[in-house]
Amino acid sequence: MKIVLITGANKGIGLETAKQLSQKGMFVYLGSRDISKGNAVVNELAKNGFKNIKAVEIDVTNLNTVLSARELIGKEQGRLDILINNAGISGIVPQNAIETTVENYNEVFNVNLYGTIRATQSFLELLKKSEEPRIVNVSTSVGSLSLQSHPEWPAYDYGKYAIYASSKAAMNMYTVHLAYELKDTTFKINAVCPGYTKTDFTNYNGGDVEVAGARIVKYALIGQDGPTGKFFSEESNPDTGEIPW
Repeated sequence: MKIVLITGANKGIGLETAKQLSQKGMFVYLGSRDISKGNAVVNELAKNGFKNIKAVEIDVTNLNTVLSARELIGKEQGRLDILINNAGISGIVPQNAIETTVENYNEVFNVNLYGTIRATQSFLELLKKSEEPRIVNVSTSVGSLSLQSHPEWPAYDYGKYAIYASSKAAMNMYTVHLAYELKDTTFKINAVCPGYTKTDFTNYNGGDVEVAGARIVKYALIGQDGPTGKFFSEESNPDTGEIPW
């Protein structure tokens, strides 16, 4: 049974991903900043037949909670097979490059970039104990420099997200470097955009959460012949899924 940790998983795409992985026979640690909310979700899932899901307190902006989660999982499981860095925030609305303050940027970067780094570095040793360690950094196509700067891209003319897009572009670069440094190991590390999805993150606009969760699950479970150090958005490229950085 593979062991999975998903950050920011008590709602939205993270929760759906947890449900799908549980149904595939994984043991899932459902990361939640508020452990009471996480436990409430897990109890509800249990009533609906979901097994092997446990809430764990983890706030990616608070290193102490990350280390406590690592200690718990290490003690209970001895390893971690899959880390899904899903926790993220969008920041203030509207946000633009001309007026948005550094303080606003810091708030979002602290979750989307630094939080991903905190979790990844903290759990790396447990991941190394897995035969097939996987890291999925949940990204977005608006974090693609190539797409965001292309006038013919469908999203070019709608609301710009200067902070959110910058934080995810930076996280993408972290993904590239991490994958390169671990390229001679069994790690597979990719950035995955689940697509524009109906959750509270988008005011419930977009596609079905089940589709978004499945996109993340796909790259969390790739085999040893699968890609690493790549950026995928099946919404943007239905053919191969890979999109430019």
